[in-house]
Amino acid sequence: MADNIKEIKKLQEEVLKKLPEQIASKTVKSLDEDEVLRNYKLALDDLRKDGVNKIVALKQEIAAAKKNKMLEKAQCAEIIAKCNKQIEDAKVVAARNKDADKAITKDAVAYANTVSDAYIKQVNEEQSALQAKHTENYKKQLADIKAATAARIAKLSDPEEIKVAKFECKSELFDAKSKYQSEIDRCKDIKNQAFVDHVQTNRALRNGKTNFGENLSLSFKNYVYQFKMSQFMLNNGLYLAILVFFIVCIIIAPLSGNGQLLSLPNILTILEQSSTRMFYALGVAGLILIAGTDLSVCRMVALGAVTTGLILHPTKNIVTFFGMEPWDFTGLPMGGRLAMALCLSIALCVFFSCFSGFFTARFKIHPFISTLSSQLIIYGLLFFGTSGTPVGSIDSNIKDLIGGRWILGVMNGNLITFPKLIIPAVVAIFVAWFIWNKTTFGKNMYAVGGNAEAAAVSGINVFGVTMGIFIMAGIFYGCGAFLEAFRANASAGTGQGFELDAIAACVVGGISFNGGIGKIRGAVLGVIIFTGLTYCLTFLGIDTNLQFVFKGFIIIAAVALDSVKYLKRK
Repeated sequence: MADNIKEIKKLQEEVLKKLPEQIASKTVKSLDEDEVLRNYKLALDDLRKDGVNKIVALKQEIAAAKKNKMLEKAQCAEIIAKCNKQIEDAKVVAARNKDADKAITKDAVAYANTVSDAYIKQVNEEQSALQAKHTENYKKQLADIKAATAARIAKLSDPEEIKVAKFECKSELFDAKSKYQSEIDRCKDIKNQAFVDHVQTNRALRNGKTNFGENLSLSFKNYVYQFKMSQFMLNNGLYLAILVFFIVCIIIAPLSGNGQLLSLPNILTILEQSSTRMFYALGVAGLILIAGTDLSVCRMVALGAVTTGLILHPTKNIVTFFGMEPWDFTGLPMGGRLAMALCLSIALCVFFSCFSGFFTARFKIHPFISTLSSQLIIYGLLFFGTSGTPVGSIDSNIKDLIGGRWILGVMNGNLITFPKLIIPAVVAIFVAWFIWNKTTFGKNMYAVGGNAEAAAVSGINVFGVTMGIFIMAGIFYGCGAFLEAFRANASAGTGQGFELDAIAACVVGGISFNGGIGKIRGAVLGVIIFTGLTYCLTFLGIDTNLQFVFKGFIIIAAVALDSVKYLKRK
């Protein structure tokens, strides 16, 4: 092995001496053709074949044996025991060759980087020159086509023949553009592939191990390679416009005498206002993912908040629910009252959500109708049952415990407090993200949203998935409604308009009304954007009625962009 390494080093020195000359003459070889790298790979393979590579192969053999249902337990145990013994022997070899492997890998990667840099530079120069040549030829071709068409039209008098000539000209121009774009894309492919080959070679030399710097560079190169301004603006134009709006508000606020908008207390207040609304957006996001919606959110909020307010009221309630005597829960321990309030809020929201979900899943009624029905039923029951009377505030001690703030300290003369409601919102975001991205149910949600018929044919229980989404939404609504009672005095009118804000937040966040497209981070971002928008406008003293105008423009812009993207995908 030592003699082989000496020969490789000697060959490496010779190649590196010739490299400046090869760079000047543009004859640098690719990494696949490089003899030194080939020898390095052979040397590393020789070191690893009875060590680390054998360990990997044996572990795969053990995994295959465990999955093989044709093997009896005794045979499987025998294979595993045999493999484990060989693994122990391979570990000894791997430990013995570790230092040599590390040293050779380091030298090989350093050499690959040197040669690859020169090769990539050579490829970029060649392809850039070729791109310039293609561009020049394309411009000349366009001029020739237009000149030939103009000369042809000059000889014609029949309008139909002129129309045909213009149509043929457009066809030729389109063909020329397609060919030109294809040639430019080929040049870009070659440039990008040169760098990809470099990264893959280094990974192979490290036996599959990645490098953070290389991964970062590769991600950036791929982004630049795939970047198209039109697609970028289509995906992010609305966010850029909103960002500009926020920047303008931040600049205008102190000039108009309203103080600093971009301050830590204001940011925390926006997050606090977003916290309960996050639950509603996370719930309705699942329904939008299956090309539905939910108009009952506002009444679900009122239902859960009224229930919570009744149970956690510090004294005997003033509300005569359905004409009965006022309820008094003060005799129960506070822990039991909290658990009862949360469980009842969730149970009631899940019940009415299931009511809507059943008609949608069983009879294919659009969620717009089924949830509208639930909204009206809940609305009538609440107002009839409570006569529209607010249930009053909840116990101040428990309100501060769950819905209060932690004092962080003083900054620039301002008392900084952290809203406690942010914590359950963060937990809800994580739970929703996990369900959407890490569970079979989450994958089935996307499948049903993308194409319910295809999902059913592939064996997915569409009825079960749809009901599951409605149940999940009800749980989120129940939790959010429970927390909403800690922010304001609950009544049958609590949550008015929340369903529109939740739906709008999801749409702005990129969850498509066409179904099957969207991410939890989109819903989260949408809630923060809408809450921040309202807060900024209120901070600047903009009339509440005008705020609806801003929201309306944002919603129609978001839906329009989503429709354009959907049409392009089709």
